[in-house]
Amino acid sequence: MELATAGSPGAPVVILLHGFPDVWSGWHYQIPELAAAGFRVLAPNQRGYGRTDKPKGVAAYDIDRLAADVIALADSENASTFHLVGHDWGGLIAWRVAALFPERVRRLVILNAPHPGAFQGYLLRHPSQLCRSWYIGFFQCPWLPEAVLSARNYALLFRAVQSTSQPGILDESDRRRFVSAWSQPGALTAMLNYYRAVVRRSPTSLKRSVPVPTRILFGRQDPAEEPGLAEVSLRFCSQGSIRWIDE
Repeated sequence: MELATAGSPGAPVVILLHGFPDVWSGWHYQIPELAAAGFRVLAPNQRGYGRTDKPKGVAAYDIDRLAADVIALADSENASTFHLVGHDWGGLIAWRVAALFPERVRRLVILNAPHPGAFQGYLLRHPSQLCRSWYIGFFQCPWLPEAVLSARNYALLFRAVQSTSQPGILDESDRRRFVSAWSQPGALTAMLNYYRAVVRRSPTSLKRSVPVPTRILFGRQDPAEEPGLAEVSLRFCSQGSIRWIDE
């Protein structure tokens, strides 16, 4: 696992989980702030991303295996408990970690990611969200998504990242960093296998509640996810709250 670390070993651990198609460095503003606040920060490139291992086959990217990676990472730091922050796909994995291993997670912070047990039911009741999520169906196709997303030196993929970022936040050096990660052998297929694996799961198997203290941060302007997903996700929390971001 390719991993960025900061802060003193032995300090309270916080694990930061990136989303699709980001990499660990998407947290580069938060890492030094958290370390300065006294945390031991672990920001991995998750399974399949960058130079982290890329096991073959869709089953290798089942959400329970991704959650187990987080526990193994915490164990590598001898952290019996840790704080957990996840954005986008990292948020789905963070939900799952907190549901399966609540005794390990001290606090959970989710950035624009629905609880994995909330998504399918919400889609069926809200056709507008189904339209926003069209790309999930496209990603189920073999080889075609890889060809489209890698065309012209990953131009479409970088444009997607750039269009959902604050104006001026990404520059040419960021583009090179992303392309270096995405172009690692097998990386793009591994990244798409997250989406391919989750649709194979029974929705009922993902509906575990989360008993740990949870804060959901949700941007109302997210082009891919409606605010209602945050409200439905909150129902899975016994100790949860939402902070809305309107910008």
